[in-house]
Amino acid sequence: MLRGLILRFLFGVAGLWIAAHLVHGISYGSLASLLAAALLLGVINAVLRPILVILTLPLTLITFGLFLLVINALTLKLVTLFLHGFHVRGFWPAVFGALIVSVCSWIGQVLVEKRR
Repeated sequence: MLRGLILRFLFGVAGLWIAAHLVHGISYGSLASLLAAALLLGVINAVLRPILVILTLPLTLITFGLFLLVINALTLKLVTLFLHGFHVRGFWPAVFGALIVSVCSWIGQVLVEKRR
């Protein structure tokens, strides 16, 4: 179980690192700030994201699930409010960064489930 959490965390870090290198408008100051951003994003996704998904369920249904990208972008942008070494400048970089992080996290989740 602990190995799975660590593996998911590392895939989250990789997703943020890839997003910072591919998306203009996402940056981090140091490796420590990147690790802290991944940890904080994981906590926000575990605590706040389910509440946001439930509250915006009608809008998510109307948009055929595309509004989940907005929720993911908002959670990524929220990390920047609490962490000064990680920056997301604008809505579209947040959307594209959230998409990259989501894909990397999904790959990590698939690998963790495959190991079980």
